[in-house]
Amino acid sequence: MPSISQKGIKMPQSPIRKLVPFAEDAKKRGTKVFHLNIGQPDIKTPQVALDAVKNNNIETLSYARSEGSEEYRTKLADYYVKNKINVTADNIIATTGGSEALLFTIGSITDPGDEIIIPEPFYANYNGFSTASGVTVVPVISKIEDNFALPKIEEFEKLITKNTKAILICNPGNPTGYLYSPEEILKLKEIVLKHDLFLIADEVYREFTYDGLQHTSVMSVDGLEENAIVIDSVSKRYSMCGARIGCIVSKNDAFIKTAIKFAQARLSPPTYALIASEAALETPQSYFDEVIEEYVERRNTLITELNKIEGVKVANPKGAFYCVAELPVKDSDDFAQWLLEKFNYNNETVMVAPASGFYSTEGEGKNQIRMAYVLNKEDLIKSVEILGKALTEYNK
Repeated sequence: MPSISQKGIKMPQSPIRKLVPFAEDAKKRGTKVFHLNIGQPDIKTPQVALDAVKNNNIETLSYARSEGSEEYRTKLADYYVKNKINVTADNIIATTGGSEALLFTIGSITDPGDEIIIPEPFYANYNGFSTASGVTVVPVISKIEDNFALPKIEEFEKLITKNTKAILICNPGNPTGYLYSPEEILKLKEIVLKHDLFLIADEVYREFTYDGLQHTSVMSVDGLEENAIVIDSVSKRYSMCGARIGCIVSKNDAFIKTAIKFAQARLSPPTYALIASEAALETPQSYFDEVIEEYVERRNTLITELNKIEGVKVANPKGAFYCVAELPVKDSDDFAQWLLEKFNYNNETVMVAPASGFYSTEGEGKNQIRMAYVLNKEDLIKSVEILGKALTEYNK
């Protein structure tokens, strides 16, 4: 019998999607499932983006340019300039989602056996992308007690070896909702310049910052021109997850020229999705103001309700739309599956993402879950009520 590759065997399952069959079975039994497990916003996609696809007069759906159309990249550069990120179309490669942007980036800067340092917990697919490229993730642990703040620079220094190629952060963070301060970004600048590393920042949640705080992009910091790489996407910004359009942004010319070769190998990003994404750039600021106001209310509702449950500890997110909660259970993977397989309250249950899949350190996050506050406030209140009842029943 032909054998499967070791790389394939090591490829991790998604902690977000691996429980989907259990959720589908629960629904078949007539149980309503509240989805707190995945960052799929219920916010409406800007109408201007939908109309651009509906109203176009394309007769032949042809390939786009490998790096995305010049019109789209030029308009995207204008968007970045408005956000104090001074780039041009030549600094941008459009990709099939932020996921492909990460794959192209890792492929362009690492060889098998190289290492990338990532503060954990981190977006689960960083593990998968690194495994696919034969790269080792070296975690530096941030703690819920510190609200998942950046670990001390000394902790990073201890982990740097001759194989270290980059530090990767998600800002604001998935799964924690942590927003890096300008001071923390400058500390990272200091260490990557000292050790000649890349600083990769996944900034797909840039718009979603709360409590009067501002996002600091690594691309806006002087002196990082050759080191900084930004991963971005339209998925969360415009509630366009299904469009699958992301991008890489960097002023490092050698890196961009290398990443374009990966883009050429997959031919092009999807044409209709590029059309929608270009139109989405016309979305007025009022759209984001309303969305952010809604997310702040949802965050406050979720945190308030979770704090009512005895034994639950929760970090207070300052960005994105996720939070990590520590539960009075030993194994959140088992608990999350039990919620779907064996529990319901008034014929309703909740689906959460076990947090162990957001760590690469064995044993970390076993009693934590990630929750996405992408439901309306009434459903969030009901979901946490169900969670509280479930914890009582589970711990019997």
